[in-house]
Amino acid sequence: METVTNWISENSDLLLHYAVQFVLALVVFFVGLRIAKWCGGLTEKAFAKRKVDKAVGSFCGSIIYALVFVGTVLMALSQVGIETTSFIAILGAAGLAVGLALQGSLSNFASGVLIIILRPFKSGDYIEAGGKAGSVRKIEIFSTELNTPDNKIIVMPNSAIMSGAIVNYSREQTRRIDLVIGVSYDADLKKAKSVLKSVLDAESRILKDPAYTVAVSELADSSVNFVVRPWVNTADYWPTYFDLMENIKIELDANDVGIPYPQMDVHLHKTGE
Repeated sequence: METVTNWISENSDLLLHYAVQFVLALVVFFVGLRIAKWCGGLTEKAFAKRKVDKAVGSFCGSIIYALVFVGTVLMALSQVGIETTSFIAILGAAGLAVGLALQGSLSNFASGVLIIILRPFKSGDYIEAGGKAGSVRKIEIFSTELNTPDNKIIVMPNSAIMSGAIVNYSREQTRRIDLVIGVSYDADLKKAKSVLKSVLDAESRILKDPAYTVAVSELADSSVNFVVRPWVNTADYWPTYFDLMENIKIELDANDVGIPYPQMDVHLHKTGE
């Protein structure tokens, strides 16, 4: 114990120096961490002020945060006497090894950059990609968040989005509703067509240009099928779709136009005892 006490007494100045350096390193790290968060948030606000897509601002803010954070770690290490030049070289070699091991993450990062450059969708768009569908909340460095209609959050890797087809339901201002309405073979086709047109004419959300289409598309096994294809504003798609389905059924029933449904005839044969 006396030996330890003597060693501490003899090296008190050195220990004090290292203690001060360690405290300074902690101060640099925590201050730098706050600065990194501030820079990331400031970047997002700057993009938002210039009315740039929110997803782009979020992505760029994440990159700025990561860069400032790495710089903070290097500054903190230099405070405790670690040679950052050699450390950067070691970090580069380690980064190469880690990069080879984390090819999926690098692929996600590259896909995130492609999403920002190509902009197949923006924040708020309703898309379908990678087998999932939802409204885009934000685009991060490695992933994209989707919000489903029933308010679930889906976090998708960016590579899963860019590796397949992307369907953007929100980009265009108008969309076409595609309905297939089957009527009985016994029904008066001209009357059925007139009823369908009257339902479309009564719906104010249907656009006049382009004009809607009502035509016989198929003589199916148990029905004559009409295609009903009106155009609406994208925001009105689902409300109009639901109302049309209800109103078409009501009007066809009111005009005695039969809608076929699957049915089975059962024949019973009575045999003698």
